[in-house]
Amino acid sequence: MTFDPKSLRQWWPKPSNPRPIVIFGAGSIVGDAHLPAYKKGGFPVAGLYDPNAEKAAALAAQWNIRVFANEAEALAVEGAIFDLATPPAAHAAILAKLPRGAFALIQKPMGSDLTGATEILRVCRERDIKAAVNFQLRFAPMMLALYDAVEKGYLGEVVDFDAWLALATPWGLWPFLKGLPRIEIAMHSIHYLDFIRGLLGNPQGVHAKTIGHPNHDVAQTRTAAILDYGDKVRCVLSVNHDHDFGRKYQACEFRISGTKGAAYIKLGVNLDYPRGEPDELWIRPDGGSEWVEVKLEGAWFPDAFVNRMANLQRFASGEDKVLIGSVEDAWQTMALVEAAYQSSAAPATPIAELPKA
Repeated sequence: MTFDPKSLRQWWPKPSNPRPIVIFGAGSIVGDAHLPAYKKGGFPVAGLYDPNAEKAAALAAQWNIRVFANEAEALAVEGAIFDLATPPAAHAAILAKLPRGAFALIQKPMGSDLTGATEILRVCRERDIKAAVNFQLRFAPMMLALYDAVEKGYLGEVVDFDAWLALATPWGLWPFLKGLPRIEIAMHSIHYLDFIRGLLGNPQGVHAKTIGHPNHDVAQTRTAAILDYGDKVRCVLSVNHDHDFGRKYQACEFRISGTKGAAYIKLGVNLDYPRGEPDELWIRPDGGSEWVEVKLEGAWFPDAFVNRMANLQRFASGEDKVLIGSVEDAWQTMALVEAAYQSSAAPATPIAELPKA
C-alpha cells in the first residue's frame, strides 16, 4: 500500500454551533492550556469561577473574560459545557451541583484514587451528566495520526509498545503535589496508560514498581511497569523524572512496533519543561524501506485540548455519536492506575537462595 503521511488525521472536526464553556478553577493549567486551546478552537468561554477571587480576576483579566461572582452564577449559564479544571477531590461535589443532563469535562485524574473515581461515576450516572475526563493525550495531533496509521494498517498488528522517559521534571512548579501519597503514576504516567488503553484495549493486569528519589521528597518520580496483554503483545514503560544530567541523553519517546511496520514518537513538551521541544512522529510503513516523518500541524499543548473539547462539543450537539474518554471509559484507566499501585506495594517474587554446601 502507498503511504501518504499527509493523509493521516491530526485534527478533530469542529462543532458547527459550539456551546459556551464555563470553567471552574483558575490554576496554571487553565491559563497554559485550556484558554489558549479554546481561543484557537473558536470555542466561546462564558467565564470562570474560582473560590480564590483574586486569582480568578487576574487570570480573567489576561484573557478578557468574565469572572463569576459565585458558584451559583456559574452554574446558571444555560446550555453550557462545564469545564472542571479543579483538584481531584473537588470534582464530585461540583458535579453534584451541575444541572441534570449537563455536559462536562473533568480534569484528570478522575478523583484522587479509584474510590474517588467510583464516586464521580456514581454522581454522573445519578444526574445523567455526560462527562469526559481530560485524558487529552489521545487527542494530540501526533497521537491522532498514530491511531489513524494503525487503523489504516500501515503497521500491521501492533505487538510491541515501549515508553522510555529519562528526563528532569521540575516538580516544584506544582506545589499542591507536596505531601500527596501518589504522584508519578497518578499525575503523569496516567496519560500514557490511558493512551495505551486507547491503542491496545484493557490489559489483563499490570506489574509495576514506583518509587521516589533521595534528592527530594516527592512521593514517586520513577516508575517501571509491564502491562500484560497475553503472549502476543509486549508493553513496557520505563519512566525516570530524575535524569537531571543535561539534555544530551534525556528522552521522552514511544516506540510502537507492528507485524508489518513501526512508529516512533517524541513527546517534546516534557523535555526542557515548560518550554518544551517540538513533538515528532516517524513511521516505517508496511512495504516501505525508509522511516518517513509525519509533519505535525500542532503539539500536545494546547492542541490536544482543542481536539478534546471538539469531541465533547460535537457529542453534545449530536454530531459525534461516541464520547471518547467518557467517565465510563476513564474509570477503567483509573482501575489500571489502582492496579499499578497495588502491584507496587505487593512484595516481589523472592529469588531462591543458594543451597548450602
